[in-house]
Amino acid sequence: MEQIVRDFNSYMDEIRMYSQLMGVAYFDANTVAPNTGVAARAKRDGFFSEKVFLMTTSDKMKGYLDELAPVADKLDDITRARFKKAKKNFDKSTKIPSQLVKEFSELKSKANVIWQEARKNDDFASFAPTLEQIVAKSKEAMEHRLEPGQSIYNAMLDDYEEGMNMEIYDKFFAQVREVVVPLLKAVVGSSKKIDAGFMNSQVDKADQEKISTFAAEKIGYDTARGLITESTHPFCSGTHKTDVRITTRYDERDFISSFYSILHECGHAIYEQSTCDTIAETELSRGASMGIHESQSRFYENVIGRSRGFWDYITKELKGYLPKSFDDVTSEQFYEAVNQAGPSLIRVEADELTYSLHIMIRYEIERMLFVDNLPVSELPRVWNEKYQEYLGITPPNNALGVLQDIHWSMGAFGYFPTYALGTAYASQFVSEMKKDLDFDGLIAKGDFAAITAWMTDKIHRHGSMHSPGEILEMVCGGGLDASHYTNYLKEKFEALYQVKV
Repeated sequence: MEQIVRDFNSYMDEIRMYSQLMGVAYFDANTVAPNTGVAARAKRDGFFSEKVFLMTTSDKMKGYLDELAPVADKLDDITRARFKKAKKNFDKSTKIPSQLVKEFSELKSKANVIWQEARKNDDFASFAPTLEQIVAKSKEAMEHRLEPGQSIYNAMLDDYEEGMNMEIYDKFFAQVREVVVPLLKAVVGSSKKIDAGFMNSQVDKADQEKISTFAAEKIGYDTARGLITESTHPFCSGTHKTDVRITTRYDERDFISSFYSILHECGHAIYEQSTCDTIAETELSRGASMGIHESQSRFYENVIGRSRGFWDYITKELKGYLPKSFDDVTSEQFYEAVNQAGPSLIRVEADELTYSLHIMIRYEIERMLFVDNLPVSELPRVWNEKYQEYLGITPPNNALGVLQDIHWSMGAFGYFPTYALGTAYASQFVSEMKKDLDFDGLIAKGDFAAITAWMTDKIHRHGSMHSPGEILEMVCGGGLDASHYTNYLKEKFEALYQVKV
């Protein structure tokens, strides 16, 4: 049995090496690779995707799983966790033909570039045929592995957040909507008006690059074990705790957009850099789930990065990187400006109050695609209608509407809800953290290390050794409770805008 355990772990390590290689290739394709190489990269991606798929579903893997199953409870903690994940993946993936996996991977590789061009040119029609194929392939793949009575979209939701389904998300979004929609109306109608015009002063790209490094290192991202560069859509990509990279994008008339994308991606990266050494050489070193991962990105971006204490602390140093037009701006003005709330079009630039409405729209549209079979051609119309319904605005074009996100070009259906879920998780974690730490006082002093140490002890170091439900139980003593999130929003924005809902 000891030899079987060693062989199983060695086999899992081999699979991980291929996965790491694919991660580096993905980072390269989305940052510096020329568009002329799309076809060649698609072929390569298809090859490695099929290779990993065949290894994870091979007779050899089945043999290891069959041998280990009777003694699973007696395995060491790490091997047992690897076994459980490998078995779950095997049981799902063996139902999908390897040729379909290869074709789907190649399609998504090409789709990413087609989406980028369509977004740049505001040309949904050029992307629609590819998106139709992605939706069709997604349905085909999921139909192969559905459990009895399970719907396609519920299976997708569970893939990104174990244990989640439409029933739970419907209840969650209903709770959020009940608080956020009337609160947004009160904010829009408030006599308190925030002047954020100064934030549109020009900040050269070179200075923003310095700000990115400054902000990342200040919040706790170890740049010696990472890299900051540009991409169309900001993301974090890690292959090992010693190599965790992040990207952003720059707008010289909106430096704060990049500033917050850096804080967001740093949340992901700090999580990846902080897993314990005992699991660093395994696939368990990644986060517990998309929702738990997003709890960290939204925590650093919003709970810390948009707090009054943070701006009281950071303003003086930040001004050292900004042009003279910012010299007279106070920390209170920065705080109010970065928390200005109101209807907006772009999810990644949405204020903290309305962000979950952007996610709710995407969740409802995905439901329509996979439950109601909404035609892809109808997406722009439905998208615009929902933005009008929930936010009171209509996108003037598709680049600012249905084409703004990368996720659907990746076939990542079921991913979006985890952003809102993670935001709610973050509020629950903070409620627990405040029982142990002077949270607000630490932020005011810039002692982010103490805060990260708490997160590392409770969450980061465990990687994906535990399910999201187990993480919540370990940290909070229970399951999802959206009231922490809605109470946080209510308290913050009622005070800021001097309203009462």
